[in-house]
Amino acid sequence: MITIAGKLITDAELNTIPLSLKRRAVLSSIATNQTMYFFPSMEDLLFEVKVRANTTQASHDLAVSGVGFADFDHSTCNQALWTLTREGGFLLKPSITPQRGIDDIFNNGRLYSFECAVAIIIIFYKATLDSIGATAFNQLFRGLYLFSWRYDEDLHLISHSGSEFLPGDCVYFNNPDFNPATPEWRGENTIVMDYDLYFGHGIGISPGADIIKSLNEERFPGARQSAYLENRITHPEYRYLG
Repeated sequence: MITIAGKLITDAELNTIPLSLKRRAVLSSIATNQTMYFFPSMEDLLFEVKVRANTTQASHDLAVSGVGFADFDHSTCNQALWTLTREGGFLLKPSITPQRGIDDIFNNGRLYSFECAVAIIIIFYKATLDSIGATAFNQLFRGLYLFSWRYDEDLHLISHSGSEFLPGDCVYFNNPDFNPATPEWRGENTIVMDYDLYFGHGIGISPGADIIKSLNEERFPGARQSAYLENRITHPEYRYLG
């Protein structure tokens, strides 16, 4: 359900808004959830819809880009654009614009490998770039550094509890009985693509049951507790980006 400036918006009003099929699907998800979503203006609502749609598109594009999966000790990047730090992060070189650095990951994916949390940050940056344009993006994200859940403060990631997920949300599949020999499978950060469809770097675009099955195969011998989807949602604070 959606309210704008304190007014509940009807389905008839939403249906008059011209949108692409991908953005229409995001808007429909917001409108049909039982959670009440509050927006100061129609522009704020449509901007969030755009970023969320671009987040699912960036997830798909990363899935087919050729990037590899690796832990921090074995991360790789295009070192013509990025400096690979000792901890396995990517620091953008001063002569390279943030827009060029992010786009290169999608255009030259074979040169890159990283773990799932880095993938989520890259997706959020790409969705933001495609939503606000190169000029604004380059101004906001100077000195770009990609490493786990460290991110430029202007991205304003926020987390909250919830079980009604929207396309573009990041949600986490926890694997409490993961095998200590493969700690990278202690869980999987994913982007919600659609109802019960998620993108996880290293797993691909899959239903939740398939992600849980993949994680369960990475538990220690004799493990009894199944992997599960947490009721925790992370996404950018869209009003700051707009």
